[in-house]
Amino acid sequence: MIAAAIILFVFAALFFVIGGSIYRGNTNLIISYHQEKVKPEERKAYGRAFGKTILVLACALTVSGIILLFGDAKAVKIASLCVFGAGFVLFAVLLAVVQKKYNGGMF
Repeated sequence: MIAAAIILFVFAALFFVIGGSIYRGNTNLIISYHQEKVKPEERKAYGRAFGKTILVLACALTVSGIILLFGDAKAVKIASLCVFGAGFVLFAVLLAVVQKKYNGGMF
């Protein structure tokens, strides 16, 4: 399971970089469709909130990868999958909340 853990760590690192960049104000990384209705004065707060949601996903990937390092047992795999699933659901909910607050909705 080391290979799977490494893959998760690589994706987590990618999401940490992207999320951190958006958090620091680089909202150009967010697709323009999701920013259409964001008021210019709220763009910084929107970027911070959006970046935090991506960091939640990165943390879930990291913890899931760490769990996979504990062995090849079925319980370890299930625990890793549960952590990733819970993190992804939390990410999706937070993203929907951020989009609703700053953009008026997902679509």
